[in-house]
Amino acid sequence: MRNSGYKSNAKKAVKALRAAVANESADEAKEGLVRTTSLIQKTASKGVIHKNTAARKISRLARQVNRLTASQ
Repeated sequence: MRNSGYKSNAKKAVKALRAAVANESADEAKEGLVRTTSLIQKTASKGVIHKNTAARKISRLARQVNRLTASQ
């Protein structure tokens, strides 16, 4: 049960970051990417999610943020 806290915090951070990308707020998305990346990596280091899953999520989020910043 203790792992559910790590997992839910990571999910909330991802959701907030995707909302920032949808609102096209580049500054908020850049800050959120740093925070979300840290949370996802910490979750993976605890063994809650697999390392490759964490890398895939981080990569996809970074691509979304980079597309947003490149278009502005």
